[in-house]
Amino acid sequence: MKTFVVLSDSHGRCRKTIGNMGGLFAENDYIVHLGDGSADLRAVLSDYPEKTYLLRGNCDAAFGADEFVIEAEGISVLCCHGHRYGVKSGLSRLAARAKECGCRVALYGHTHTANIEEVDGVLCVNPGALGAFSGGSYCYLVLHNGKATPTIVPV
Repeated sequence: MKTFVVLSDSHGRCRKTIGNMGGLFAENDYIVHLGDGSADLRAVLSDYPEKTYLLRGNCDAAFGADEFVIEAEGISVLCCHGHRYGVKSGLSRLAARAKECGCRVALYGHTHTANIEEVDGVLCVNPGALGAFSGGSYCYLVLHNGKATPTIVPV
């Protein structure tokens, strides 16, 4: 079993919230920030460089990757901010990109709205905005024996 803490869209507005998540970061296998505030996790990256993945969103200057794939427990997971796939207008382009990369799960942000939806056989998961846009949330994702179980957690 592998566990993920998936964050997005913190926009520099939640240092205290991120600071309070230290125990959660320590006990999980992966920490993923999907962009728009990925620099908010620089200290977390310093503490856990082997399990922290930071993406660059449309509001990030140059910190983080554009996208990447994590493979664990027999599942490939596409991680991206989502703006390049037009996620505010639908998830079909995101799902197509995930399939192109051989992924059954796609993690994305950008919309500031938490969402779990299957599109064309791809489980698309948005953790929502960690910043003050929608009350704040993150995703706790479990991968186990080829199955992905996402849970949206309000903060």
